[in-house]
Amino acid sequence: MAKRRNFTDQFIAKVALEVLHGETVQEIAAKHQLHPNQVTTWTRQAIDGMADVLSGVKQSGPTEAEIKELHAKIGRLAVKNDFCRKGSKSEPGKETFDDPV
Repeated sequence: MAKRRNFTDQFIAKVALEVLHGETVQEIAAKHQLHPNQVTTWTRQAIDGMADVLSGVKQSGPTEAEIKELHAKIGRLAVKNDFCRKGSKSEPGKETFDDPV
């Protein structure tokens, strides 16, 4: 079985740019020992990603408002978790009942 090859983002960009500069997919695939379908996929991904890069849209990471909201939610959940943990521990030999009988 062949070992899976991992490629850096820089290498993938270089291969995609070679296609965009006018070399054929077959030539590039042979030169870098890649399958032509892989070269085509990388080129398509590069073209699709260019619109986001050029428009200035930030794709990665949440906004500052989302981070504040998530921190608040973490705080609420931590308090709730502590409360539930303390409430679930009963003293040995002492029975507790939620509903009066």
